[in-house]
Amino acid sequence: MTVIGRSWSRLTPAGKVLLPLLAVLLALPVLLVVGWATGFLPWLIGLLAQVLGANADIVRFLLAATVLLLFTVPTAFVIIFMEMKLIAFINLRLGPNRQGPWGVLSSTLHGLKVLAKEDFTPTGVDVPVFTLAPVVVYLGAIMTIMVIPFAPGLFGLDMDIGLLYFFAIAGMGVIGLMMAGWSSFNKYSLLGGLRAAAAIISYEIPLTLAVVGVIMLAGTMSLNQIVLQQAGSALDWYAFQQPLAFVIFFIAATAEAGRTPFDLTEADSEIVAGFATEYSGMRFGFFFFAEYVNVFILSALTATLFLGGWNAPFDLAIVLNALSVTVDPTIDPGSLGMGLLWLVLLGPPLVVLLLALPFWMLKSDWSFIKSLVVGFVLFNVVVMALIGIWAYMSFPVVAGLFWFLVKTFSLVALFVIMRGTLPRVRIDQLMGFAWKWLIPAALVNIFVTAAAILVIRSGTD
Repeated sequence: MTVIGRSWSRLTPAGKVLLPLLAVLLALPVLLVVGWATGFLPWLIGLLAQVLGANADIVRFLLAATVLLLFTVPTAFVIIFMEMKLIAFINLRLGPNRQGPWGVLSSTLHGLKVLAKEDFTPTGVDVPVFTLAPVVVYLGAIMTIMVIPFAPGLFGLDMDIGLLYFFAIAGMGVIGLMMAGWSSFNKYSLLGGLRAAAAIISYEIPLTLAVVGVIMLAGTMSLNQIVLQQAGSALDWYAFQQPLAFVIFFIAATAEAGRTPFDLTEADSEIVAGFATEYSGMRFGFFFFAEYVNVFILSALTATLFLGGWNAPFDLAIVLNALSVTVDPTIDPGSLGMGLLWLVLLGPPLVVLLLALPFWMLKSDWSFIKSLVVGFVLFNVVVMALIGIWAYMSFPVVAGLFWFLVKTFSLVALFVIMRGTLPRVRIDQLMGFAWKWLIPAALVNIFVTAAAILVIRSGTD
């Protein structure tokens, strides 16, 4: 036992996790065979099926939460890559172009590098609070995505008070930032935490007041119903019916996410890294990922409330139907016989050859093999585009998800462009702008919206 204990103590934390998992995987086939032979495994499967069937809502919620949790990490990597490329374009640079094609793997490798660094806890910090702070910040960002509808029927949880739930859970993020600033026992971290408490809590007021007009028009706080109320053309979007609220909400969302020009909580030129000054490794990575996940979530909420959510700005199905070729349903593909087989076998190579010939003829320094590779890539792009058009026409979920992501990532790109072009404001300017301008403007918008609704209703009566 002494030898086993010493060997176990010498293992790294990763080894202590992987070794038991490896033992379980090696013993799994034997356990399955024994369980099936004794009848225990079929009984266990039947019991699990009954339990899951009786708790279908809970199972769906857990599956949706797991999928959305896994969805956030690659989303953060995509936004990081977009930010590096767009800011490089603004600065007339190439940006990342080494890791992977066009540098697409650079953000992933940067994230892995952060996670691989030593997770160091400084001496003198309040260890439990210091450890839990990044978890609270990350969970505050993740839990809000549960109520955002991505497409018809594609959402984690639909509640009648979904908007109220969003603002209630989003407020947890500032608690995590204050925990990080206070527990670090560092003056720069404390300043960052206090700035977060002052700025984010202040901008929660205009952020919440801006959506009151939308709630008055939609008559509900369910995000799904708000999207359905904007069905039709782009003129039915609340961004055109509530333009002032849209501007106020976007400015307040920028401050809520801590993005430039309102990134006072981690202003590197003033307070080092703010609340995250003493953090490193995976715990710093939680703060880093939470910021970019927050950008995506606030962009998604803006698209949901003001830009129609999954609704298209125009009916693209009519355009595609007008351009499509009508196929006679009486034609049986099997009647084509060997002609269909030859078409399937020789069609793709001929198309690849036709796409490669222009590159081979116009590029004198390109070999024929290189042109064929380009032609093959173009062929796959065309095929994927045709499959995407077919899926768009056939499945409303695909069409809704397409427009939702287009709107959301357009707003994300706007956040990035603001970071590359606007200077950081002072903390007194940040606070004064919220209390002196945004909150009065949001109240005026509420009064004007209420008056307009009364006038319209009195006119219809």
